[in-house]
Amino acid sequence: MVHKLRVSAAASVLSIALSIALSIVVSIAVLASGAQAGSRGIKCQGGAQLVAGSYISTPFCQDELLASVARSFGMKASADRIRYNPNYKREVCRLVGHDIRVSEHCLNEAPSFRGRRF
Repeated sequence: MVHKLRVSAAASVLSIALSIALSIVVSIAVLASGAQAGSRGIKCQGGAQLVAGSYISTPFCQDELLASVARSFGMKASADRIRYNPNYKREVCRLVGHDIRVSEHCLNEAPSFRGRRF
């Protein structure tokens, strides 16, 4: 009788250990899939961000586009630097603000050359 109790206790402990191990494996898998989804980041296309299946214009993606256009003009520009340094953004807009792709984004940054200057 004592032997049967030991075997059933050992089986119970083994069952609990297996269920804990399975829980840990499932938790790791869920966390890993969430990390992969988060690593995809923000998807931008032409200055617009994909949100709920539709593209909307956002400052983040506009800065990405401005950096891309500036690099096509030969300037070593990064979107982070444009985003966090307003003076650098003004400098980039002075260089490439006339380009049709970023002209609306640079309206407030680059001076307008239309009309009479005082």
